Amino acid sequence: MSDSDHPALTELLHAAVTAVGGAERPGQVLMAEAVTGAVARAEHLLVQAGTGTGKSLAYLVPALAARRHVVVATATLALQRQLVERDLPRTVEALRPLLRRTPTFATLKGRSNYLCLHRLNDGPPDEGEVLFDPAPSSKLGQDVVRLRDWADDTETGDRDDLSPGVNDKAWAQVSVSSRECLGASRCAYGDECFAEAAREKAKQADLVITNHALLAIDALEEAQILPEHELLVVDEAHEFASRATGVATDELTLASVDRAARRAGKLANEGAVDNLDAASEALKKTMEERSSGRLLEVDPDLGWTVAALRDACRGVITSLGEVRDKSLSNEDAARRQALASVEHIHDTCERVLRGSPHDVIWIERNDRIGASLRVAPIAVAGLLREALFGERTVVLTSATLKLGGDFRGVASSLGLTQEGLLTDEPEPAAVIVSGPADEDERADSDEGDADAEAELAMWRGLDVGSPFDYRRQGILYVARHLPPPGREGMSADTLEELAELVEAAGGRTLGLFSSRRAAEAATEALRERLDVPILCQGEDSLAELLRRFAADPRTCLFGTLSLWQGVDVPGPSCQLVVMDRIPFPRPDDPLMSARSQAVQDNGGNGFMAVAATHAALLMAQGAGRLIRATDDRGVVAVLDPRLATARYGGFFKASMPALWYTEDRNQVRRSLAAIDKPADSVSEVDPASDVDPSGVG
Repeated sequence: MSDSDHPALTELLHAAVTAVGGAERPGQVLMAEAVTGAVARAEHLLVQAGTGTGKSLAYLVPALAARRHVVVATATLALQRQLVERDLPRTVEALRPLLRRTPTFATLKGRSNYLCLHRLNDGPPDEGEVLFDPAPSSKLGQDVVRLRDWADDTETGDRDDLSPGVNDKAWAQVSVSSRECLGASRCAYGDECFAEAAREKAKQADLVITNHALLAIDALEEAQILPEHELLVVDEAHEFASRATGVATDELTLASVDRAARRAGKLANEGAVDNLDAASEALKKTMEERSSGRLLEVDPDLGWTVAALRDACRGVITSLGEVRDKSLSNEDAARRQALASVEHIHDTCERVLRGSPHDVIWIERNDRIGASLRVAPIAVAGLLREALFGERTVVLTSATLKLGGDFRGVASSLGLTQEGLLTDEPEPAAVIVSGPADEDERADSDEGDADAEAELAMWRGLDVGSPFDYRRQGILYVARHLPPPGREGMSADTLEELAELVEAAGGRTLGLFSSRRAAEAATEALRERLDVPILCQGEDSLAELLRRFAADPRTCLFGTLSLWQGVDVPGPSCQLVVMDRIPFPRPDDPLMSARSQAVQDNGGNGFMAVAATHAALLMAQGAGRLIRATDDRGVVAVLDPRLATARYGGFFKASMPALWYTEDRNQVRRSLAAIDKPADSVSEVDPASDVDPSGVG
């Protein structure tokens, strides 16, 4: 196919947008051109695309047209489902006549997301439950029976295709981790394995949809899970560094050690298991004597205990290996499960004892699992730089990538350096530059790729804006007159301010709080004062709370961090978003404080690089809950005066949507009342009309 035969990008994008029932937007076109250019020049690209831009099609169309192997990683199940069930099927069908081929796509998740036929049919129950009784009495047993029936009908074995779902404990009875898996060649059900089938399909597909966690495992654990690919798109990229940190974090809990000993009990040498039990008891006693917090070094007593646990694990591993080949199939599965548990504890002990200067070690206490010993990397940027950006083009996109008006903070957290920054405005590419159509052309093309590969650390940033007119649709109100927040909880004045705002809005409020205690206290106080329904996170499942919040415009929903991101409730149900304070991490957070100190030691501003960046990202996401459609109207109210008075306030405001700004409490109340009055009919009332005599409204 000659260059003149390649369809224009605008033609392809128009076909895809029409197919999904959308409307083209300037930012979407600009982003699609930038992605096309990044692929052609083998450069990395960061794209901030506001809510409503249609960024999914802006990267899917160039990706499908470029004749590259592509991986798309998302953070949320909702977006994965949207891509796989709605956007991709329609887009592929729309592009097929223009591209003269049918691009293929597949979904790939971690092995534990797929039902394991061996574990279901032959494997041992995880907690000794009798799950194969034809009429089990426990809820757990009933769920597993339902899973056994589902196994006969499902084509994918994917947990997310099961409806209604089951809890984690029930799913654990029919799934295995990658460490526990026998391997397709050794498993009696290898030819029917759902996980292997998903991997094989992914290998053959042009485009693979996966999640952040699997991408991080593939990148950081030197275990190739994802198929080879030349283009990687990371959607919701503002969350990826956090997900990667989670993957790179190891944890020792008393429950995990006890579980490992129990699994090995009937399979390993009795003396080896006794040693593991003794080491577990010693760890329990040692942990009880220590308070929560970071360990700048592992003291001798704790070090001796961890070393004893490591050595006991080594003895069990050796013992399991001695009898491994003498077992029957179901015993082999149990042994593999036991080995996985013991090896993980052994490796975590080794990491703790190694005491790398690049790791942070701390003790954490949890009401559910008790004390745990955790170890995590101070930063993942270096790991990601080497693993992600060396041999492929990477496109990172989100509604919040510019913090303080700059891409550099997020870019550096992901491994892209300032030295690699090109310009902030990528060159447009109006025509799709496709890869070679066959192997001969691909071989010829590869000769010219060496220079491009040498410059793969080069990157550009682009903000394509938003289709929303934020200054006309919403207000950012900062309660400058309130006292700064303290450790004692919300002051009486702050609670009074919150009550007056909610009353003026007629309910319709999403309350974003920095702690569960603050959310619960505000809920209790306002339920006594106001005659509107107030829901609080923790009182029901999050999905049910969101359903009730969206269904009744007078209802309020108060909660913590999981509400700051991902809540999508357009229309009159969410016309006031309240943040109780700037969500700085706790000063005693071991990982955050270690990262801040590392920046400080290298001559940087640790507070701005870590705490302020963390808080700014959350505030940008939180403010983004307000305007979700072109006819949405409302107010984001911040009850923390530091946003107006502190030197860093400008950094936070520059990170948030460009709402109309005010500190006048009376004007905001009038504006909320004006929005509330016709809200049930979704009127076109302008929130700034009563407060902006200059004509902005």
